[in-house]
Amino acid sequence: MANIKSAKKRAKQAVKRNAHNVSMRSMIRTAIKNVVKAIDAKDLAGAEAAYKVAVPILDRNSVKGHLHKNKTARHKSRLTAAMRALAAA
Repeated sequence: MANIKSAKKRAKQAVKRNAHNVSMRSMIRTAIKNVVKAIDAKDLAGAEAAYKVAVPILDRNSVKGHLHKNKTARHKSRLTAAMRALAAA
């Protein structure tokens, strides 16, 4: 454990930041999972609703640095392609 006051403060900040990052990562994964579940269930309306919820979450976390912008774009692209394939079928 840290002995210096500034090191103790940094350790506390790291714990707090880690908990926040875990929460954000969980929110991202849940949003993506909800869209995928709706697509697997062949529920286009549900998939579109879940997608509208997921996109702002992805974009917000991309801007804040939780996700790389290319990873965000890749997720959105793949979800959109899956929904279009479902709509065409």
